[in-house]
Amino acid sequence: MNTPTTAPTSSTAPAPDNVTPAASSESPALHVEHLWKIFGPRADKIIGTDQADLSRKELQEKTGHVIGIRDVSFDVAPGEVFVVMGLSGSGKSTLVRLLTRLIEPTAGKVELYGEEITGMSESDLLETRRRKVSMVFQHFGLLPHRKVVDNVAFGLEVRGENKAKRRNRAQEMVDLVGLSGYENNFPDQLSGGMQQRVGLARALAANPDVMMFDEPFSALDPLIRRDMQNEVIRLHEEVGKTMVFITHDLAEALKLGDRILIMRDGEIIQIGTPDQVVGAPADEYVRDFTSEVPKSHVLTLKWVMRPPDGDVAADGPELQANQIVRDAARVVLDHHGPCRVVDGDKLVGVVDDEDILRVVVAEEQTS
Repeated sequence: MNTPTTAPTSSTAPAPDNVTPAASSESPALHVEHLWKIFGPRADKIIGTDQADLSRKELQEKTGHVIGIRDVSFDVAPGEVFVVMGLSGSGKSTLVRLLTRLIEPTAGKVELYGEEITGMSESDLLETRRRKVSMVFQHFGLLPHRKVVDNVAFGLEVRGENKAKRRNRAQEMVDLVGLSGYENNFPDQLSGGMQQRVGLARALAANPDVMMFDEPFSALDPLIRRDMQNEVIRLHEEVGKTMVFITHDLAEALKLGDRILIMRDGEIIQIGTPDQVVGAPADEYVRDFTSEVPKSHVLTLKWVMRPPDGDVAADGPELQANQIVRDAARVVLDHHGPCRVVDGDKLVGVVDDEDILRVVVAEEQTS
């Protein structure tokens, strides 16, 4: 997807493609192709017929079948935080369960680092779940009779690793998530946020290729939820795991995601980076979702810059095109004249105080 080089408006912003490639030249960590899930006794007979084109409501009224996921395709790059968001009933939790066949798909293909999940035997699938994928759910699922360190080590125990090795690994993960000193506590002695940290440590202990989060923080108090979001960001910076994160909260999606997939009624409405979703919403549904987002907190300079004038002082401030508008505002407003905007070493545009203030004024008018 090519990001516009001028500030979009509600009437002129280009609608991005529904599906964009993972932002990497590497082979994808996760490849999803034409994935369907239809609930009902004749589900496999519907795909490829005119009934498959019916809306979710029409299909249920006419056949009694319910579409959970409709023809979904996307890639996730290695090391990417890929957020799937939508309202209740959009299909996001169904989707994450299909990725590891906790629910069997009706049709389509899922590949994890080139291995086809949808074609695996039960034994191979079990081994993949144990070693290559970890899931963190809203409900922590901690074993109440086991201490923190033993909860963290549980997956390694199931894999058959010896006690000393798994305890050492578990202690490393306890320390990593900031629970040093609590390793011998039981879950009911911890706060909700601390229990979720145990869940994170348990997921990390298996050293998975991909971590999947299904609305893990939605039951937490707002301040604890913010702390846990920051914890995920910190852990991602430290361990670099590929992450698929499910949420219904746009602010959470914008904070965590390298890219965001927005769903409605089991279908993809838009995939894009946070600034693409906010700056060029694909339709009115996405536009309504993002209408109250402070755009200066999300949009980058590439959305507000103008083409180079040719008379920009070479010794003036130089800003990167992917810098957030809010973060660049002070430099631009303090400089008397246009600032250079570069992509790497290449001059791609200029920005001045009017360009910055245009975004800020638009925010105030919509707040």
